[in-house]
Amino acid sequence: MDGMHDHGMGDMGMGMGMDMGAPPPMGHFMPPHQHMMMRMTFFWGKNVEVLFKGWPGHSSNMYAVSLIVVFFLGIIVEWLSHCQLIKAGTNHVAAGLVQTVMHALRVGVSLLLMLAVMSFNGGVFLAAVVGHTVGFLLFGSGIFKKSDTTPPHKTFQSDLPPMTC
Repeated sequence: MDGMHDHGMGDMGMGMGMDMGAPPPMGHFMPPHQHMMMRMTFFWGKNVEVLFKGWPGHSSNMYAVSLIVVFFLGIIVEWLSHCQLIKAGTNHVAAGLVQTVMHALRVGVSLLLMLAVMSFNGGVFLAAVVGHTVGFLLFGSGIFKKSDTTPPHKTFQSDLPPMTC
């Protein structure tokens, strides 16, 4: 590199070519402006970044807040998937606009939840699963429906179609 400094993700001046994902060789350390790659395996602990850089930090209380936020995101996704806000006889244009906004919210919240789980923290993963489970119990299972005439195996209509992968 004859005196020039490479501040990008190139070969870091070590003659490694353009292998952008390769760690520095043993005995070398990464410059302060470089960041380690994200984890690709599950781990347990409170030192994790969820959704935003530096959040929740190293505080146990803030980690608990992040788990609560993830839990409620799961509940919100299930509520949006099973709610019935559009009443019969509603103008079809208004109903279509409401469905579109609800769909956008459901997709947005689902993607936020996916990104949180991609922190690969076991607690965040469990909070997401439990949030979805509680949300389904409350809004999708029909266990709290007042009607005794609907058989338990019948699927309930919602304003939005089921999510697909």
